[in-house]
Parts: sequence; structure tokens; C-alpha cells
Amino acid sequence: METVNQTGSVSEFILLGLSSRPEDQKPLFALFFIMYMVTLVGNLLIILAIRSDTQLQTPMYFFLSILSFIDVCYTTTIIPKMLVNFLSEKKSISYAECMTQMYFFLAFANTESYLLAAMAIDRFVAICDPFHYVTTMSHRRCVLLLAFSCSISDLHSLLLVLLINRLTFCDSNVIPHFLCDINPLLKLSCSPTFVNEIVINTEGLITLVTPFMCVVISYVRILIAVLKIPSAAGKRKAFSTCGSHLTMVTLFYGSIIYVYFLPLSSYTIKDRVATVIYTVLSSMLNPFIYSLRNKDMKQGLRKLMGRRSQAALL
Repeated sequence: METVNQTGSVSEFILLGLSSRPEDQKPLFALFFIMYMVTLVGNLLIILAIRSDTQLQTPMYFFLSILSFIDVCYTTTIIPKMLVNFLSEKKSISYAECMTQMYFFLAFANTESYLLAAMAIDRFVAICDPFHYVTTMSHRRCVLLLAFSCSISDLHSLLLVLLINRLTFCDSNVIPHFLCDINPLLKLSCSPTFVNEIVINTEGLITLVTPFMCVVISYVRILIAVLKIPSAAGKRKAFSTCGSHLTMVTLFYGSIIYVYFLPLSSYTIKDRVATVIYTVLSSMLNPFIYSLRNKDMKQGLRKLMGRRSQAALL
């Protein structure tokens, strides 16, 4: 049953989650709890390894440490509420909590998108202009790129949440999703969503496509530069420096494009699964992708574990 406030709009929503079957709730709780713990531990280890190893004090690992921090914040915005709802009979979230969750969810998602673009630019400079890498990707410019990414993402998120806040939800308060996202809320609204859809299809599209195009252009330039390398060993070495990042880009942008580039009327349970991929799964796999395919990262993690073991013995 819906709860209606004094303005006639709902005061809370019901999140259906990934499954409405009671027998699925405990297995899903166990699965996502494990995924959350792996995400937290894995990304925190990446951050600690980068911060404690002087050999990892480079622009690429600076962005990677920030990406790991964003992944921790990103999943913390989503999963704890999911876990509570898996074990609750009434899977509710208040209107204020819903708007807050949506703001941080969109802000962290867009920040991650821009960070992936910054990392692609870093790989482009390292491969295509290595002699000017130190000056081009200076610490000051890296911090400016980070500040720009966070600012644009926060403003974009704030705009979308304010536009959602002006809508009325009076017919139903049941969200067919495991979080407060734009598309299911627009579909649920009983007031006109024309302005929201125009903004999403213009400002939202520009905000999403801009970092994606930076990634595409960077990798096209990288591919052209690598193909000019005469030796096969040189080509493999060049590609190995961006293989992990390219894997993350494919996983993240592939699922986002699937969810947000489809018509609103076609929103189904498949979109919930795709949302799990670019929110929970990509954040959990990030440490494994970068540590298992990166010699410097593996060495940094070994040093960190070695220091922790020595400290424990003392």
C-alpha cells in the first residue's frame, strides 16, 4: 500500500529488488553480501598498495586509487539498502532517502565515467607522446582532471534529482528495481515527464557521451601508434599497459549504454541485471582486473602484504 503525503505524492517507495520470490531473498542476500565484502577489501587493498609504494606514485595509479575509492563509495550507496530489503518484509525506502540515493548513485557513476576517460588520456600520452609524459600528466593537471570530473558529475546529478523532485507520484509507489534510478521513476510518475526526458536526451547524453568519446578517440590514436611499432614484442608491451583499463571500459560502458540508450517504454528486468553489472560487478572486479594483469600492481600488493605480515609478527 502506498503512503501519501500532504501534497498528494507518495512519501515512500517500495523497491521490488531483483526478485519478488521469498525463497530467493536469503540466497541473494548471501551473494551480494559476499560481493560487497570482496569489493570493499579488494579496493581498499588497491588504495593502500598504491599509497604505500613509491614505484606506484604515477598518474595512472593516482587515477586508479581514486577509481577504487569511488567504487567503494558507489557500492556503499547501493548495496547496504539492498541487503536490508532482502531480509525485510516491507522493502521500503523513504522519498528523501530515495532522492539522496539517486543523487550519490548518479554522481559516483558519472565520476567513474570521467575517471575512465582521464585514464584513457593518460595511456594515450604514455604511448603516443612518452617524452612529454611527465610534463603533460603532471600532478597538478591530474588533480585538475579529478576536480573537473567530480564537479561536472555533481552538477549533472543535482540537476537530474531536482527535475525528478518536481514530478508527482500518485498512482503507485512500487519501483521495479533494487535502487532509485531515473528510468523506473520516470515510468512511475503520474505527471508529465517531457522536460526530464528532454534534459536526459540532451544534457544527459552529452555528459555520458563526452567521456566515452574521449576513451574511443584515445584508443584509436593508441591503436594507430602501436601498429607503427615494427616489433611484435613492442606491440604486445604497448597493448599490455592498457589491457586492464580497456577491460574495465568495455564492462562499464557496455552495460550503461544498454540500460540508458533504450527507450523508456522497453525498461524490463534485463535492465536491472545490466545495472548490477556496471554498479556492483564492475566495482568488485576492478581490483582483480588491475592486480592480476599488472606486474607493478601485483608487486605493490606483495610488498603491502609483506609489511602487514612483519607488523603482525612484531
